[in-house]
Amino acid sequence: MSDNKQEKAEVQDIKQISSIWLVPVIALGIGIWMIAQYMMSKGPEVTLFLKTAEGIEVGKTEVKALNVRVGVITDVSLNDDYSAIIATAQIDKDAARMLKEDTLFWVVKPRIGKEGVSGLETLLSGAYVQLQPGVAKKEKLEFTVLEVPPVAPPDAKGIRLVLYHNEAGKLGVGDPVLYEGFTVGRVEKITFDPEAKKANYQLFIFEPYNSLIRKRTRFWLTSGVDLQMSAEGFNLKIGSIESLITGGVSFRVPRGNEPGELITKELSRFRLYNNLKQVRERFFDEYLEYVMLFDESVRGLNSGAPVEYRGIRIGTVRKVPLELPRAVSGFASKQIPVLVRIELGRIYEHVDVDSLPQLKTNLEREFKAGLRASLKTGNLLTGALLVDTELYPEEEMPELARYGDYDVFPTKAGGFAQIQKQISAILSKINNLPVEDTLASLNNSLNASQKTLLAAEKMANELAVILANQDTQAIPSEVRNSLQQIQNTLDGFGPDAEPYRNLEQALSRFEQVMTELQPVLRQINDKPNSLIFSGEKAKDPIPVGGIK
Repeated sequence: MSDNKQEKAEVQDIKQISSIWLVPVIALGIGIWMIAQYMMSKGPEVTLFLKTAEGIEVGKTEVKALNVRVGVITDVSLNDDYSAIIATAQIDKDAARMLKEDTLFWVVKPRIGKEGVSGLETLLSGAYVQLQPGVAKKEKLEFTVLEVPPVAPPDAKGIRLVLYHNEAGKLGVGDPVLYEGFTVGRVEKITFDPEAKKANYQLFIFEPYNSLIRKRTRFWLTSGVDLQMSAEGFNLKIGSIESLITGGVSFRVPRGNEPGELITKELSRFRLYNNLKQVRERFFDEYLEYVMLFDESVRGLNSGAPVEYRGIRIGTVRKVPLELPRAVSGFASKQIPVLVRIELGRIYEHVDVDSLPQLKTNLEREFKAGLRASLKTGNLLTGALLVDTELYPEEEMPELARYGDYDVFPTKAGGFAQIQKQISAILSKINNLPVEDTLASLNNSLNASQKTLLAAEKMANELAVILANQDTQAIPSEVRNSLQQIQNTLDGFGPDAEPYRNLEQALSRFEQVMTELQPVLRQINDKPNSLIFSGEKAKDPIPVGGIK
């Protein structure tokens, strides 16, 4: 039975790790280490908002700073409402310090802009995203990519200003900032404040031109060609070549004004004026308002027209026409009210608010002396009018009156109105002439003349009847015979007639007799008694050379 007895084996668990497992463990450790190293060396991810993904390729489009690669675009997608592109960029760890609140991004690609042609190198290499490092203290990981490159980096030397205007679209990013025609800065940002309902234009003025920005500096829009036609004539200004294409903004302290202290505060706000003329007008904020009542047409007189005294501007027309009084209904009013401003700064060199009462007193004295306002043509081509003031001592002193809330500035009819009055007076005199009586008398004269013509016609008819009578026709032959007889009689006394020859012979004999009687008559004349007493005998003539 012992042989059939079976022995039981003793089993024991042996705890042993095979060396084959060391390979995956080591590989896992190396992987964990590599992941840790990658995570430690990996920079932040930046979210970029773009309006278009043109030129952007995932894994290929690089992010550069100063032409050094600092990241790459890893993802491109649309936002929830499909209004923009969201791009994710992986930034290198060393470049993480560049991501600040004022960091700027923009896409570099071939571009023809206001400053010329740029980005031509991307024709072969492709577009890339340019990163401009910020200098702010607070970090930021979401940015809006600019459509155009920035004017200046955040740490650029100069000053940033903000201009505000009631309307947007006056300037564009990159437009030049001009001082006396020289570019000293650029427009770098445009925003709109919906609460204030104003457009804000951020400028950057480069150093050293920031020293030109003073407290009383004024900014105005500059267009390439500025043509104005007004009562003062034509005004044509041509800007720089760049402003001819894009426009811009100019600034300076208006001449004749103190510049004030230097502006050093960043983002100081200034008003943007539409033109230089508007800038000049703003320096005449101290004024007296008057109403001028004109009896003539105010067509051609516009708001902003000058008020002059002998060619020197003393004020500005503010409203044409001013609202008529409520008591006046329809077109019953014969006078058109015009609101004007007599500006203190145009009359006195040193503007002082306390001078306004003195100016009003002086004007009232001038009103009594004959100061009157009248309309005058300022531009024959456009028909624009201006208000001209002049002294007329012969004018009666007016009673100082008021029109609503304004004092009245006395007026006088202008040149055209006076001509119209004179023409009206002439027409009135012509109308008062006894034209009807004259026409009646003329009609009577014409009737009498017609009767005379009828009588003459009747006489002519009767004369024609008389001439047609045979007896009347025989009269000319009898008259002709009588004339022939008279002619024959006259021919009997002609040189060839017999009586005429006999008379000629008789006269010849008479002349011969008179010739023979001449010695006798001479003798009787010398000695009247020679007919009674014989005269002395004449001595014999002795030759001249006969006696020696």
